[in-house]
Amino acid sequence: MPPISLITGITGQDGSYLTELLIRKGHVVHGLVRRSSSTQRARLDPLFFGRDVYGTQLFLHYADLDDITTIRRILVKTQPDELYHLAGQSHVGASFEIPESTCQFTAMGTLRLLEVIRDLEKKPRFLNISSSEIFGAPEASPQDEQTPMRPVSPYGVAKTFATHMTRIYRESFGIFACNAICYNHESPRRGESFVTRKITRAAVAISLGLQYELLMGPLESRRDWGYAPEYVEAMWSMVQQSQPEDFVIATGRTVSLKYFVERAFQSFGLDWNQHVVSDNSLLRPSDIRYGAGSPARALYKLGWRSTLDVDGVVDALCATARDALQKTQSSGATSQ
Repeated sequence: MPPISLITGITGQDGSYLTELLIRKGHVVHGLVRRSSSTQRARLDPLFFGRDVYGTQLFLHYADLDDITTIRRILVKTQPDELYHLAGQSHVGASFEIPESTCQFTAMGTLRLLEVIRDLEKKPRFLNISSSEIFGAPEASPQDEQTPMRPVSPYGVAKTFATHMTRIYRESFGIFACNAICYNHESPRRGESFVTRKITRAAVAISLGLQYELLMGPLESRRDWGYAPEYVEAMWSMVQQSQPEDFVIATGRTVSLKYFVERAFQSFGLDWNQHVVSDNSLLRPSDIRYGAGSPARALYKLGWRSTLDVDGVVDALCATARDALQKTQSSGATSQ
């Protein structure tokens, strides 16, 4: 029998890449989709419309994270060997505007899943996607699995709760439960509301004369940026270990947001100084100025390391933005 995996947040960036990885490895994949989610699932379309995949290796189920009765029914029916919990409100900036729903789905959604697993006769191996935001503004750098958690955003607080609960259920109830403490990881499938997509899309639009400036907040903060397809490989490797452990998943390298902007604009022969405008309204009430993760434990125990550097990540996002805008222009010209 092939291994059975269930993914919450399957329609997101990480969920779609993880689905592809698991299918390549011969898994049968079940995914939870929010009832309010759009019926258009662009990230999964190649699999959803593949007659040899959907309905044989890939199955989707409607369930919200607060609909615990339906989730329990799905888990009992599908009997997964592995459960990858990726769902939740994932935008740090938005968490200041919607703190209650952020905690409801990101924090309590994780606890509800753990409670269901606790009662199952067949308990799947559980992976919770945590975040570098749990460390907040740490005093030491780089951060590792022993770094104290001091979140500075509602999102960080919610992820900290979920991370601790995952550990508690592992230690108290013997569940195979682990946390992937992921630093920023991007890809062409990243949502357009995230700053990396905002930057690369603006660079393309300005190069084509469709936009003239880009409004940005402070550019001094530094981030550890990786590539999402590589990060899901680490997630899978964690679940294959003989014992559950938490791992920091990061590149170990940091660059400033200013560098990211400069590199994106350079890709199109532009001087970012002529187009980027500071906008104080984009300031967050509290923000992390420096984040750098240590991948040493992941390398030693999982044999995992990131290979695509931030320049490669920027290039991938720029190429996607360029193709999308050129396609839009071409279709617009054709329809006229």
